[in-house]
Amino acid sequence: MSREPRIIAFTCTYCAYAAAEAAGVSKLHYPPHIYIVRLPCSGMFKSHHVLKALRSGYDAVLWGGCHPPYDCHFVNGNYKALVRATLLKNYLRQLGFEDDRFRLEWIAAGEAERFASIAREMVEKATALPKLRFLKHSEVVD
Repeated sequence: MSREPRIIAFTCTYCAYAAAEAAGVSKLHYPPHIYIVRLPCSGMFKSHHVLKALRSGYDAVLWGGCHPPYDCHFVNGNYKALVRATLLKNYLRQLGFEDDRFRLEWIAAGEAERFASIAREMVEKATALPKLRFLKHSEVVD
């Protein structure tokens, strides 16, 4: 019996969110296990949201933004996102999380098929991951 993973996607309004919306309007098939959160810009996303999402029961996190260098409506938000995502990926690896739990992707507004493809791939990989279990305070402290 395979479980149905939950994936949260933090998407910038102008590109990745628009692509997700276009994928839905175009009736492109991607699994319904993707929960989309719209952000003004990928550079406004904070790294602790990934940890909070994983702690809250999501199996994986997608962070979607505009293609560098010139697609960002906020000039350099995608560069801020790249720096944060690189540091976060390394931090998650040190904490023992699998690489497939977090992903940063550049998705333009016109790339609805790309968004759907990434969503399908993330769900497939998340299905293969073990379910996360966080210890309760009483399990750590005697």
